[in-house]
Amino acid sequence: MRRTRLTPEREAELYEAVLALLREVGYDALTMDAVAARTRASKATLYRQWKGKPELVASALRHNKPMSLADIDTGTVRGDLQSMVCSADQDRMDKDAALMRGLQHAIHRDPDLKQALREVLIQPEMDALDAMFRRAVDRGEIAAGNPALPFVGHMVLGGFIARPLIEDRTADSEYLSRYIDAVILPALGL
Repeated sequence: MRRTRLTPEREAELYEAVLALLREVGYDALTMDAVAARTRASKATLYRQWKGKPELVASALRHNKPMSLADIDTGTVRGDLQSMVCSADQDRMDKDAALMRGLQHAIHRDPDLKQALREVLIQPEMDALDAMFRRAVDRGEIAAGNPALPFVGHMVLGGFIARPLIEDRTADSEYLSRYIDAVILPALGL
């Protein structure tokens, strides 16, 4: 629990420093000392706000997201999914993908980082995705018993991860839009 509150501007400055350091040195070499030095903050200030490096990194990644899935409600599941991928800036998507690739190794070795990412970044988005599909079920767009519903998050993430591995190309908005129409919507019976 935080004991003091940083201004939104100061918090954003700290998060930007964390992301810059992650890009420069990677997760393993990133230290609270380096963040403190980069931002002219005390380590005590950082530790009052975040339990440690995993929570600070997860919070910085969350803050870096251009939008939250919880903010999307176009009235149709296709519109929601398309809004999710089409509003993203390509340069930002490339940088975010590079950050996540850089963190993959650390996630497997550091259970605290994995837990922090799940709590701060992944679970809120999965909850918002579930809410998106509950609305679609409530509207009658998707059958409540559709067996693909529990796997939509996996499918969405798969679109981001598979293309760089298979084609050595970033999953850009145009690709993700086609992926939604060709893979996710048919699986949902749309």
